[in-house]
Amino acid sequence: MTAADNDDRKIQPTPPDIRAEIVDTVKRFVQREVVPAASELEHRDEYPHAMVATMKELGLFGATIPTHWGGLGLDTLTYAMIVEEICVGWMSLSGILNTHLLLAYIIRNFGTEEQKNRFLPEMAAGEYRGALCLSEAHAGSDVQRIRTVAVRDGDDYLVNGTKMWVTNGRNGNLFALVVKTDPQADPPHRGMSLFIAPPGNGVTISRDIGKLGYKGVDTCEIAFEDYRVPSANLLGGEEGRGMQQVLNGLEVGRINIASRAVGVARAAFEHAIRYAQERQTFGKPICEHQAIQLKLADMATKIEAARLLTHRAANKKDQGERCDLEAGMAKLFASETCAEVTLEAMRVHGGYGFSKEFPVERYYRDAPLMLIGEGTNEIQRTIIARQLVKKYPA
Repeated sequence: MTAADNDDRKIQPTPPDIRAEIVDTVKRFVQREVVPAASELEHRDEYPHAMVATMKELGLFGATIPTHWGGLGLDTLTYAMIVEEICVGWMSLSGILNTHLLLAYIIRNFGTEEQKNRFLPEMAAGEYRGALCLSEAHAGSDVQRIRTVAVRDGDDYLVNGTKMWVTNGRNGNLFALVVKTDPQADPPHRGMSLFIAPPGNGVTISRDIGKLGYKGVDTCEIAFEDYRVPSANLLGGEEGRGMQQVLNGLEVGRINIASRAVGVARAAFEHAIRYAQERQTFGKPICEHQAIQLKLADMATKIEAARLLTHRAANKKDQGERCDLEAGMAKLFASETCAEVTLEAMRVHGGYGFSKEFPVERYYRDAPLMLIGEGTNEIQRTIIARQLVKKYPA
């Protein structure tokens, strides 16, 4: 190995035996602590403080943060496998990690040395927990339309605006805050900047947003009114780079969403195939009826395909390459598969699938988030098509 290979500031490929050990540890945590309590907490829409504490002890808040800053230094593929296991138990837990590690990734890749040294060790320890303040009521997929503005005021910036759909907005304590520092810029993205912003005076959680699924994790609307953030917290120390920084981080976010979808679909399938072997109609288990067999075969095949697409995107990200095409494909296919599989699992369960006695109804309610999160699937198709045109020029 060269000296660069030993650089603990970089993420190295995780050895297969270490990867297997870590994934198994997470799997045992999920089976021991998450599965027994998930449905009750989810129906109460209650934040899982005890589970989060265990995740902190396991070092998961530092999963993809290099060891130099106290993290585990895991590669993206290992992280994708961890997320899948977590989502077999309860998808909401992965949301607590996703925005946190997305912010850590952006800081690691675009932050100044001072910013990395100031924030990453506390993030790896789970003392800082990240949240992404990006979307606004009128600006979701069209990010360039954000109206939150930051105006320079001496050594600080004054921020005014409102952000929507902030995961970890209430329980997080470090925001990736995307703003306009030059509202007149043309094109608009050249006027967008990103700040690493802790809560403080001028930050108000306007409301918690009620949701169909994805409960237990806080999703908030946050208002910024003359909120003062130091210029030293401008990511990379340069205005106008926010759009590029966020889009690069969203590649990791889309791999996360794809992994979530695989995990939820897998949980739904595993419940469905067990139930199909136990439930009898017309004198035999329903798994012996061809109609059910066809469902099970399609479910398992699509889950495996979704997993392979997700791992392919993760591998490309680990090679240091842009993977917006691969991440978009994985997110698109895995989320559509999850929506289909969770509905089919409910149909396999019949009336019980519609009841709260089985967790299948929770999987069904969680699945639509993956169709929307980190860019809607309509946007994913557009991104994929644009990349394909570049890849196959006339």
